[in-house]
Amino acid sequence: MSESGPPRGDASATGKDSAVRKAFPHVDLAGHNLPPSPAPSSPRTGRRYALATELVYTESNDQFNASSVPIYQSATFKQTSGGGGGEYDYTRSGNPTRTHLERHLAKIMSAQRALVVSSGMAALDVITRLLKPGDEVVTGDDLYGGTNRLLKYLSTHGGIIVHHVDTTNPENVEQVLSSKTAMVLLETPTNPLIKIVDIRRISTVTHAKNPGALVAVDNTMLSPLLLNPLDLGADIVYESGTKYLSGHHDLMAGVIAVNDLALGDKLYFPINASGCGLSPFDSWLLLRGVKTLKVRMEQQQNNAQRIAEFLESHGFRVRYPGLKSHPQYDLHWTMARGAGAVLSFETGDALISERIVESAKLWAISVSFGCVNSLISMPCRMSHASIDAKTRKERAMPEDLIRLCVGIEDPDDLIDDLRRALVQAGAVDVTLQGFQNINQSPSSSSDSVPPPAASSAT
Repeated sequence: MSESGPPRGDASATGKDSAVRKAFPHVDLAGHNLPPSPAPSSPRTGRRYALATELVYTESNDQFNASSVPIYQSATFKQTSGGGGGEYDYTRSGNPTRTHLERHLAKIMSAQRALVVSSGMAALDVITRLLKPGDEVVTGDDLYGGTNRLLKYLSTHGGIIVHHVDTTNPENVEQVLSSKTAMVLLETPTNPLIKIVDIRRISTVTHAKNPGALVAVDNTMLSPLLLNPLDLGADIVYESGTKYLSGHHDLMAGVIAVNDLALGDKLYFPINASGCGLSPFDSWLLLRGVKTLKVRMEQQQNNAQRIAEFLESHGFRVRYPGLKSHPQYDLHWTMARGAGAVLSFETGDALISERIVESAKLWAISVSFGCVNSLISMPCRMSHASIDAKTRKERAMPEDLIRLCVGIEDPDDLIDDLRRALVQAGAVDVTLQGFQNINQSPSSSSDSVPPPAASSAT
């Protein structure tokens, strides 16, 4: 790349100065030059296709017009000038494969810029680097165990004050908001109690009470296919790309998306400084996985709906926003385009729940969710075991809770395997009204209705 001439209106600038300015177009908050970085993700211009099309359609400037974006498996990039000047110099700062993924994700996440890092927790770690000692964070009382663990660490070692409240009631959030509130951190549906949070109302209340506070939403449970928190007033949305975006549990990734480009630059700085940006190969894998998000999620949702109805009809308390019996069913459908594919249910006995989990065959005992194969677990003993028993009890997290993460298998096979596990575990009495939970009274199957069809529109 040859050096460009002086900018118009600045005849005194030399070619070398111009190259330096091109190589270091930004400075951090302390005035230090940042290394070269990819340009912000492309804004939404031109025609917008339906999301199903946007997921698959990508544009690439690859010199050979490869239909699949190539992997630039390079740690460094040659420069044509002693002053640098190339868009890329070191993969920790930026890589063409990663950039293409980030621009593609920004498009489908209804964002102006997306950033990808090495895991979902790395994404949250980057976001919390915006905080400083004395800042206050308001968050839910039902959180992913890893999120709870990081927040506890920050409150113990980083001087951050964390308020855990029931975020299903916006008034609970409003009561603890103050001028010191720097961030409101939300999940919906929550994990694993599947509670619904009103993103729109909490965002409005937060920004009215403290315009400087940021609302960050973990959208891992639903993915961009079913929910766009930025459109509801959130400032930051993040996801574990390990889950639905990838869909195959063959990589770990985290995604952060924003509309404020200045905020995007602030988030980019710790990514570059710490080196947690996603590797080229994992960027390529995630880009490939995203293309099948719609077909995977639709099958998973259909399966989850049938399984939720099966369990509820046999007397189990089921937590799933696709069931009309869910107490926040109406609220969920004002925000989302689908119910997702994670549900939880209670048996009334932790030992019975353990036997169910261990008796299942098609359902793999595993943490995480979003994979094409179905998973089963007891959150209190696995994904949320880092939350102590006393805190779990205070937050009304049932020890007998079973979480089902539904895959794309044949739903009849999944239900048959679950039915067999329930019988083998002694969870149902096959002589009592045919097939019913022995610890709970049957719920009315009339409360279960199919959810509205998931829309592919953004």
